[in-house]
Amino acid sequence: MLGWRLLVSVILIPFLAGLFYLDQRAGSSAPILYGLCCLIIFRGCWELTQLLAVRNLKPGFAITSLLSLLICTLAWLPYFSQADPGSAQESSLALMSIGFSVSILLIFLKSTILFQEPGRSVETMGAEILTVSYVGFLLALLAQLRWVAGPETGYLALGSLIISAKMGDIGGYTFGRLWGRKKLVPRLSPGKTWVGAYGAIFGAALGSLLWFQFTPALFNPLWTGSSWYWAILFGAIIGLVGLVGDLCESLIKRDVGKKDSAELLPGFGGLLDLLDSPLYAGPVALILWKLLPLITVVTATGN
Repeated sequence: MLGWRLLVSVILIPFLAGLFYLDQRAGSSAPILYGLCCLIIFRGCWELTQLLAVRNLKPGFAITSLLSLLICTLAWLPYFSQADPGSAQESSLALMSIGFSVSILLIFLKSTILFQEPGRSVETMGAEILTVSYVGFLLALLAQLRWVAGPETGYLALGSLIISAKMGDIGGYTFGRLWGRKKLVPRLSPGKTWVGAYGAIFGAALGSLLWFQFTPALFNPLWTGSSWYWAILFGAIIGLVGLVGDLCESLIKRDVGKKDSAELLPGFGGLLDLLDSPLYAGPVALILWKLLPLITVVTATGN
């Protein structure tokens, strides 16, 4: 199982790198990334609404996917309109927040119109708001990393999150399988151990250090990586937050009595099982990119 997980990761990461390369060449509006996010939204909403369809929870796939798509599309409008790069992200975040607010209102309105009898409406509304929040809003917020460091070189930021989070997943799984004994949260995730948690932080910190040491100049010749301690701090935080994100998705699955969100890839489960760490860590990565000196601009000096 460990070898299969490593093999799938080795395939997925270069595939994403190829998509990001093509998207970078397609322009700062990131049309390929937008299309990828739309596909993730439809698949993710389907998985989560199917997962939550238990007890009195009856979330609708159509309304959650369309509202999640609305949030994502509104987030992209300033970039599609070729707005000033300095103000585009502020406008994008504002529109995204408006889209999320409107989504909540529409979910309430739908439930009001369709109300028949007590016992299901509030639970279903909660499940639909959870789906739109988790899949639509968090994914759109994660995608903001594409522009946080500038319209032409944002994949350095997005890549730092993906590499750190997935290296954390690999480190946690590897350390846990090889040396893990004491359970971390046995009632929530029986496979997680304390050694695995340390491995997740170590793996994410290592991935972040390598990423910031060797890739900035590939995105912009005037960029160099940050000091090693900032790179390690970024990765360690993402590794820890990503581990919490994994546990939060486990909370959803355990509460509805399921092991995986769906059957998509052997050894991984569904799409949401792949994205749980990056989705949860996305907002934190965005904040860290705003606060930490993760890149250094090399200035030319003349004689």
